[in-house]
Amino acid sequence: MASGNKTTLLFYPSTTNVSAKIHPVVLFNICDSFVRRPDQAERVIGTLLGSVSADGIVEIKNSYAVPHNESADQVALDIDYHHTMYLSHQKVNPKEVIVGWYSTGSGVSGGSQLIHEFYSREVSNPVHLTVDTGFTNGEASLKCYVSFNLSLGDRQLAAQFQEIPLDLRMIEAERVGFDILKTTVVDKLPNDLEGMEATMKRLLALIDDVYNYVDGVVEGRLIPDNNIGRFISNTLSSLPKISPATFDKVFNDRIQDNYALVYLSSLARTQLSIAEKLNTAAQVL
Repeated sequence: MASGNKTTLLFYPSTTNVSAKIHPVVLFNICDSFVRRPDQAERVIGTLLGSVSADGIVEIKNSYAVPHNESADQVALDIDYHHTMYLSHQKVNPKEVIVGWYSTGSGVSGGSQLIHEFYSREVSNPVHLTVDTGFTNGEASLKCYVSFNLSLGDRQLAAQFQEIPLDLRMIEAERVGFDILKTTVVDKLPNDLEGMEATMKRLLALIDDVYNYVDGVVEGRLIPDNNIGRFISNTLSSLPKISPATFDKVFNDRIQDNYALVYLSSLARTQLSIAEKLNTAAQVL
């Protein structure tokens, strides 16, 4: 190497302030696209929509799959389809912009950089989300990356994908669906009562955990945590103070209302089915 023209190998910083949050509907959309993929396709690729806050948090709110063909050394995306879908989403929700792309599988693959370069032209600093749709060991492996360039002098050699923190938060109703999604074989989807039963069992398990923690702290078996204590105190103070008899009455009244709604919807569905069959028979005659 000549002393007059020094060649510098540039590494971009290994730390970044970027983090990501993902809504459960995005995960459901990706899994649904994977199930509906063409027979010859091994994975699904798509666009991520959302927003980016001033402090560098990427919030992933929506997604759509993009048709593609790939081989060992190249990947071809249907760019026209991608732009058409994005324009359609913009008409519905103009606040959701492109924040990156996703692919199914366990980690970054060989052709990821080619796709990332395309999305880098669509938006600055896109994120790359990988979803393991196989749910190995009953867990969903979700990872999010950003890419940095590795340069030798003025020449770009390669790209370095760096994992960033990813936050997935769900309400209880979404978590029930997520638990079903993790199950590889499901006989049938649960009805309203079965879903409520599963939720109540989970609630009872959480209450038992709180009881065990409080008893352990009182008996000196566990080290007290002030943050947990404040959280339990705030939770208890937010509960309405009603008698067990009043609670049973309110709960039973709500159950009866749900039964009435189920009955009326079933009755309306039956009437529509009968009307459709009568209309078909009249057209035949």
